[in-house]
Amino acid sequence: MKTKMWVIYWKELRETLRDKRSLGMLAMFTLFYPLMIGFMLHQGITKSTKTEREGIELAVIGGARAPTLMSQLAQKNITAKETAPMDEEAIGELLRSKKVPAVLRLPDDFTENYQAMRPARLEIWYDSASDRDRQRKDVEDVLEAYGANVANARLLAHGVSPAALTPILVQRYDTGTNASRSAVLIGSIIGILFFPAFMLSMSAAVDSTAGERERRSLEVLMAQPARTWELVCGKWLAASTLAIVGVTLELILAHLILGWLPLEELGMTWSLGWGQLLLVCAVTVPLALLGGALHVTLAMNSKSFKEAQTMISFVLLVPIIPGLVVSFMELKTAQWMYLVPMLSNQTLVTEMSKAGGIGALPFVLTFLCSAIPAVLIIAFASWRMKSERYVLAV
Repeated sequence: MKTKMWVIYWKELRETLRDKRSLGMLAMFTLFYPLMIGFMLHQGITKSTKTEREGIELAVIGGARAPTLMSQLAQKNITAKETAPMDEEAIGELLRSKKVPAVLRLPDDFTENYQAMRPARLEIWYDSASDRDRQRKDVEDVLEAYGANVANARLLAHGVSPAALTPILVQRYDTGTNASRSAVLIGSIIGILFFPAFMLSMSAAVDSTAGERERRSLEVLMAQPARTWELVCGKWLAASTLAIVGVTLELILAHLILGWLPLEELGMTWSLGWGQLLLVCAVTVPLALLGGALHVTLAMNSKSFKEAQTMISFVLLVPIIPGLVVSFMELKTAQWMYLVPMLSNQTLVTEMSKAGGIGALPFVLTFLCSAIPAVLIIAFASWRMKSERYVLAV
């Protein structure tokens, strides 16, 4: 009896591999998501290190009124470019051109107020809609440090210790590691890699069930000396094989990309080793089997190929919802999360990224929360296949 199931399996798998659409989808999802994640992180690293590599060019109006400030800006790799006086409209036009992240203007009364020890006003103009907000904050940090230095120098000149203005000194000690700080972000990024476990089996499942019904080949296959569960399991395993292979290759490619990127520039790290990755791939196999079981069962219950595709397209949204809810509500990791398919895989990777021991229970729960429903769904589909009305969709 097992032989008959595997005959059906190899028959469906060969037909699937002849389908260029299925192979194209496998290649697209295997490459697309890891490369997209790598590109996004690479852009973030490039953007965060751009200031250190290229420095900041700041437009300054009236910079000669504060030579010490100009020197302090230069020490922080900020080039103060002296600019002719401009009105508000001209400053706004300069900022919209994105040539500079901000414009620093020293009013005419700056020197007078500074020498009289009155607050000397500095104007910093910026565009909050610009993508160079971090550079503007770097400039503001220098201005705040400059103001603090001037205040300390004035207090010392009057015989007052600057420490008198700091009655409480707060010292902060962060015990968090790069792995723990980046675990949530990396976990949410990696979470999208588990979605193809449902996508990759859809085409093969629909074609081998609803498609065969429309082509009138399902009745011929049912007439063969094979039990219904052998027929259903053969189609189920053939459809799920694509998802298993695709997700495994996808996780391996993502692991290589994350290990290659200098995530330390973002205060992040990718701490998973090859052994841990293989465990993640192993507990992801039932998720792919669950996706194949859902698709095969729904497609068999559809009256046409088009109806099967439409129904499954709506069902594909269901596995994403728990992860979105947890992300939006910022829920802490709890035991029940390992009982929800796909969310359990995402939670598992997030906890493993913290570079701490999580024990064997999360792996067992992640494996079973997808494996048990997959077996039950296939058992239900095998039972329904015994009905002629169900097979003929009448």
